[in-house]
Amino acid sequence: MNTGDNEPHLGAPPQGRRPAVAGEMEGKRILDEFLALVHVDSPPRKEGRIMRILASQLQAIGFKVVFDNAHAAVGGEVGNLIATLRASRPGVPSLFLSAHVDTVTSTAGIQTIVEDGVVRTDGTTILGADDKAAVVAILEAVRHIVAFEIPHGEIQVLFSICEEIGLKGAAAMDFSQVTAKMGFVFDSGQPVSGIVVHSPSHDRIHAVVHGRKAHAGAAPENGISAIQAAAAGIAKMKLGRIDSETTANVGVISGGEATNIIPDKVNIQAEARSRSEGKLQAQVAHMIECIQQGAAEYGAEADVDVARHYSSFKLSEADAVVRVASEAMAATGRQPCLLAGGGGSDANIFNANGLPSVVLGVGYQNIHSNDECIAVADLVAAYRTAVALIERAAEGAERI
Repeated sequence: MNTGDNEPHLGAPPQGRRPAVAGEMEGKRILDEFLALVHVDSPPRKEGRIMRILASQLQAIGFKVVFDNAHAAVGGEVGNLIATLRASRPGVPSLFLSAHVDTVTSTAGIQTIVEDGVVRTDGTTILGADDKAAVVAILEAVRHIVAFEIPHGEIQVLFSICEEIGLKGAAAMDFSQVTAKMGFVFDSGQPVSGIVVHSPSHDRIHAVVHGRKAHAGAAPENGISAIQAAAAGIAKMKLGRIDSETTANVGVISGGEATNIIPDKVNIQAEARSRSEGKLQAQVAHMIECIQQGAAEYGAEADVDVARHYSSFKLSEADAVVRVASEAMAATGRQPCLLAGGGGSDANIFNANGLPSVVLGVGYQNIHSNDECIAVADLVAAYRTAVALIERAAEGAERI
């Protein structure tokens, strides 16, 4: 582990004959690499150091590495990393393996504990397995493919920035640099055999309720409370889990100046998600109507803006990317599990840009909390999956 200014030493290439499965030494190398990476702090917009490390590692393996200019759009230190390894076998479809390198919060001062085969922190920071476990799995997999001269098509590695603050890195990606025909995004928890093939669309709702100021003690009857009006509207809303495909939430309410002033302005930030476009439109319309009704009850006014955050994707067993993922899971001894997710990932952006992509399980648990953890066995399983994806794409080229 390295917590100083020097760059951590990562992943020496495997030596010797190719093992049938990841053995004890491989497991130790994967764990060591993971521990090194989680000690590199990389919150959103601060991914410069970890990207330099990853670029160096990929170049050492034989990849051509470029960075796009996504950082200009998000106000960050560095763009997305797009690395390409030329095919060793002609006629094999190209693919990309993807993970994001930012963590939801800073991991400065992280102290890791490995106990009973599980990695966690001392509870003072998050672990950052979301998504550095995936980064390690991808790095070790491509290192393995090259070291043991396993036949493969063109492989691209996409490491994105600013995923945790709204998929901003992927949204600003230079897709002219992405030549792969299908992708595998390692960014889900358990089960490790999970393949997310259906993800919702997500709309953001921003409303401003306008009331009228007045002195709360001297002349409250002259005012119109924007807080009361906003509260009335929110109280009318159906929120939480609406049905099996749809959710909604009011996440932020802000407004007011002092207790002796009738508040004249309140901001409401809310969202709705659904795997059904019709249900999403109905839920958003319902929430807008509630806000307007609440405002009208108190003589206030409301301005409401709706923006699409990301759009749904849905793939089936007939799609090549799903078939390759399923065969890779089976090749590693796990039963493929096709899932419909409730959240978004870079795969939403990739699919919207014409790159068929699925989201794969990595195995981390309790993400976005200081209880985050991952089993070493799941780290190894994610690495095996990544290797198997490349192998299956090459072996089944004629069917893709």
